[in-house]
Amino acid sequence: MLAVTAVLLLVVMSGRFIKYMAEAAAKGFSPEMLVSVMGYRLPGFLELILPLGLFLGILMAYGRLYLDSEMTVLSACGMSMRRLVVITLIPATLVAIAVAFLSLNLSPMGAREAQALFDEQRNRTEFDFLTPGRFQQLGKSGQVAYTESLTGDARNMHNVFISQPERNAAGETELVLLIAESGYQQVDENTGSHFLVMENGYRYDGEPGTADYRVTRYDKYAIKLPTPKPVTRRLESEMKPTAALLGSSNPADIAQLQWRISLPLLVPIIALIAVPLSRVNPRQGRYMRLLPSIFLYMGYITLLSVARSAVGDEKIPAWLGLWWIHLGFLGIGLALLANLHHKLPWVSK
Repeated sequence: MLAVTAVLLLVVMSGRFIKYMAEAAAKGFSPEMLVSVMGYRLPGFLELILPLGLFLGILMAYGRLYLDSEMTVLSACGMSMRRLVVITLIPATLVAIAVAFLSLNLSPMGAREAQALFDEQRNRTEFDFLTPGRFQQLGKSGQVAYTESLTGDARNMHNVFISQPERNAAGETELVLLIAESGYQQVDENTGSHFLVMENGYRYDGEPGTADYRVTRYDKYAIKLPTPKPVTRRLESEMKPTAALLGSSNPADIAQLQWRISLPLLVPIIALIAVPLSRVNPRQGRYMRLLPSIFLYMGYITLLSVARSAVGDEKIPAWLGLWWIHLGFLGIGLALLANLHHKLPWVSK
């Protein structure tokens, strides 16, 4: 189970990390924050991967026992079907407890923290993303900035260079170069406006390649920066604490609560299903039923996800919710167990 979970987690996190990297490149987010985002999203990945890891672990472990005829030896020694199921449900119960802790507590908390990081990135100015020693174009205005080094909280710059196009009094566009020994960002307490304050530098106005230019020396020069729009995001159902969902009458909250309860509930059910599905003929190989079993599990998860959306859209009554899917798959598991018990009449001791 742990081996399968580790492999699946690596695959899922790699795909999601690539998606986050593309989003960071498109929106100018800091790449360093992606590691924190992946850490916060880890419980959300594990709550779905752990049950699948247990399911495949049972199939592969018991399949090996059937392939080596060790299950036949166990049954001849008095191992009953009931005892095998009980033994299987012991680790399944531990996994269900772990999944319940993830889905009811850690996963929503991680989703809130990850969203807070994205919102914080959206509230930053373009100069917050400067990398020392690199010329960087800021936005679509044609402005290019460079700083030799950053200190403190990455807001104090040394040896600053800025190139930006501006319109002069005649309405013509000319290039403005700003050079300063240092610079820092400042927020006006009254208006909330953001400024880049540059100290001890020069401003050059003119057209490159011509002698018609002006040089202005300054002690302090402030550039008004675009004020980022504050992000006020409504807390979505998947980010709300479980305690906040318990007393809610909102259909989306009810659907989310049932989904969180369903994840640990499906663990013992899929364990029951995995026991009969793990039986293979030695001539067929241990992986004969692996692919159909994965399709069965994915169908289980897909039905739960569709039912969650239907409950949130009020297409399915809340009292019916996701529970009918669990009852249906529990029936499938019991039917498979009864069929296997009929084929292998193990003793009931």
